[in-house]
Amino acid sequence: MYSLKDYNTFGIDVTCPSLHEVNSEYHLIELLANKTSDEIIILGGGSNVLLINDLELPVYLNRINGIEVVDESEEELIVEVGGGENWHQFVCWCMNNNFGNFENLSLIPGTVGAAPMQNIGAYGEEISKYLINVSTVELKTLKKRVFSAEECELGYRNSVFKHREKGKYFITKVQFRLSKNRKVNLSYGAIESLLAARNILKPTIQDVSKVVIDIRNSKLPSPSEIGNAGSFFKNPIIDEKSFLELKNKRPDVVFYEMPNSQYKIPAGWLIDQLGWKGKRVGNTGCYAQQALVLVNYGGATGSEIYRHALTVQQDVYDSFGVEITPEVNLLGLS
Repeated sequence: MYSLKDYNTFGIDVTCPSLHEVNSEYHLIELLANKTSDEIIILGGGSNVLLINDLELPVYLNRINGIEVVDESEEELIVEVGGGENWHQFVCWCMNNNFGNFENLSLIPGTVGAAPMQNIGAYGEEISKYLINVSTVELKTLKKRVFSAEECELGYRNSVFKHREKGKYFITKVQFRLSKNRKVNLSYGAIESLLAARNILKPTIQDVSKVVIDIRNSKLPSPSEIGNAGSFFKNPIIDEKSFLELKNKRPDVVFYEMPNSQYKIPAGWLIDQLGWKGKRVGNTGCYAQQALVLVNYGGATGSEIYRHALTVQQDVYDSFGVEITPEVNLLGLS
């Protein structure tokens, strides 16, 4: 049995029957041709997963690296990035080369291969705006397939890889569109405020990236210090009827208007209102600086963190009539 403690940012010590590092598409197909199980579990950075119990399936680690410019014009370029590349290191590569579009997504943990699965987003941006396609290998047939951006069916923290095609494909490479003359996105108020406080009147993409990093560091714990997987829950999106009922109950509710008469409610605000922020329960709890982040203070089991998540979920539903669902992937759930 192989320990996965070093392969998930919660630092949960569970085991799997076999562990394989995948270094290339060719290597992947070679490994899959010799696999003994019809199903496998794929991990990238292990930063968006909660391992609840020991796993019965083999684990494959995506370590396919590389960044290649495949097309270029005066205004933009297209890059193909290995699925095992660290996301933030890829953003740093963009910043070092003065290529924009992902500065608002600085310091998001995980790998490039996980980005389209989650449609990662932060501070007014999502990768869906810049994704071109996703190269994969189908696990069952070992055939290569390229998903267009449309075929990925990207939604809020969602994609085809999380529902209809879940567990069927291994993401090997991802293509993105980058800008050479990026107009920075300051729609998220905290970015603009911090830039103004630093007297940066004409911010560059590098300025925005630095501010985003500082904001994230002020709110989110480093997994090297406290085990966590970032935001544990999605921000719920509710219909107008539910929103009006909630606002009648809590006129101070924080919300963001969405298309089609829908409203996004910050899950962190809901959890904070119920006193969970900073509250420790055994070896787990909600982080003191951000209620949306569940943490492992040391020695927590995956099932302990999962039970805590269920308790918080139920409290939010009982108090506000709003259902919050995990953003992280739950593995080993019996």
